Amino acid sequence: MRLIFAGTPEFAAAALRALIAAGHEIPLVLTQPDRPAGRGMKLKASPVKEVALAHGLTVAQPENLKTEAARQPIADAAADAMVVAAYGLILPEAALGMPRLGCVNIHASLLPRWRGAAPIHRAIEAGDAETGITLMQMDKGLDTGAMLTRAALPILADDTTGSLHDKLAALGAREIVALLPRLETMLGEQQDDALASYAKKITKDDARLDWNRSAVELDRQIRAFNPFPGAHALFGGETIKLWQARPVDASGQPGAVLAVNKDALRIACGTGALDITEAQKPGGKRLPIAAFLAGSTIKPGDLLM
Repeated sequence: MRLIFAGTPEFAAAALRALIAAGHEIPLVLTQPDRPAGRGMKLKASPVKEVALAHGLTVAQPENLKTEAARQPIADAAADAMVVAAYGLILPEAALGMPRLGCVNIHASLLPRWRGAAPIHRAIEAGDAETGITLMQMDKGLDTGAMLTRAALPILADDTTGSLHDKLAALGAREIVALLPRLETMLGEQQDDALASYAKKITKDDARLDWNRSAVELDRQIRAFNPFPGAHALFGGETIKLWQARPVDASGQPGAVLAVNKDALRIACGTGALDITEAQKPGGKRLPIAAFLAGSTIKPGDLLM
């Protein structure tokens, strides 16, 4: 098929690589403008742009698609369809109707659950047993279009947003390649809005740990915000990040350090306790707990806030 591809992060880059490998003609790739990144805050191309340029594809990076001039490359591409994955910009109705078969979105949840910006984080945080990929015919709503296909994936007890992201990116890439040959004759299934939930954008405040919650909930929170933005707590007036933990059967004042050893830092929760096995000091690196505790003053009876 003749395709436009619109996407920005690595999740989308996986799909673009798969479409290229499948032999589709891609006259235009849309991605967000280069953004400052790293310690030097130098402009950095998106993963999608890097893949596109490596394969000699034409790239456009509009700030938005509100104007006719910004949308003109879409019209000029005369595509059969546009594949969209984590693009990060709103596609106006005028753009949605330009490709002959419309626009297909690769969404990282089993719609209508977790419409919105952060479906992987929110599925782990909520304790969902499974998630997946939905390929959806886009309309003017936020992830409200007719569903073309869904593919489920279990959420494992040790899954983080990072690990689940990679599995879903691979699944989405496979699903879009399998779908496209059937796109012209497919009829989508309308979503049941009564079953919808919204995966709001992640903020650093979401990742602040409240030790009054249960150990099971806090474990999910730590995994949901790994690798971004990192679950965190206060100790001695400093913010420390907690990257890996496991719930255990123990009790004490919420936030109190129950035990300190080379294997884990045990913290009491509202119900149960957490054994922290990987953490990070301000300005430091992520470390196994034994290395994190080296030279530390943390001792049983101390409180994390």
